[in-house]
Amino acid sequence: MHSFGYRANGVLTFSIMLLAVICTLASLSDYLNSISPTASVKILNVNRFGKKSTGDDEVAVTLDISADLQSLFTWNTKQVFVFLAAEYSTPKNSLNQVSLWDGILPAKEDAKFSIRTKNKYRFIDQGSNLRGRDFNLTLHWHVMPKTGKMFADKLVLPGFRLPESYR
Repeated sequence: MHSFGYRANGVLTFSIMLLAVICTLASLSDYLNSISPTASVKILNVNRFGKKSTGDDEVAVTLDISADLQSLFTWNTKQVFVFLAAEYSTPKNSLNQVSLWDGILPAKEDAKFSIRTKNKYRFIDQGSNLRGRDFNLTLHWHVMPKTGKMFADKLVLPGFRLPESYR
């Protein structure tokens, strides 16, 4: 006859295997979700554009951000981290990324939003490279599931340009 220890070990092993199978199926079910996020960003005002005492360019803008990221949520989604970055190239670097705003969306109901805000983080370029510079605003998101692999993607919104002179 089996002892209590053998029976407890059998039940525990079976439970862990069952939990692993359920977590794997939950993770794989995220691949069946078709996503179709939409977003638009407008720069309402360039509040400040100047050169700091260190010689670096600094920009402060007012943004109008509208997005519908509800399609990113499934029953396995814990939260979505979203951030807006300015992306541009300079002669020294082929890609510069500056984070302007970020947020955490804890539920599907919060994933459809429209906000008017100033850039949360400083838009600074190390050098005098921003005058007259074309740049893209890119909305990045990271989907954090309850179980499984984290998923990240982005939506590039091109066609922005900084002024030719400091203000």
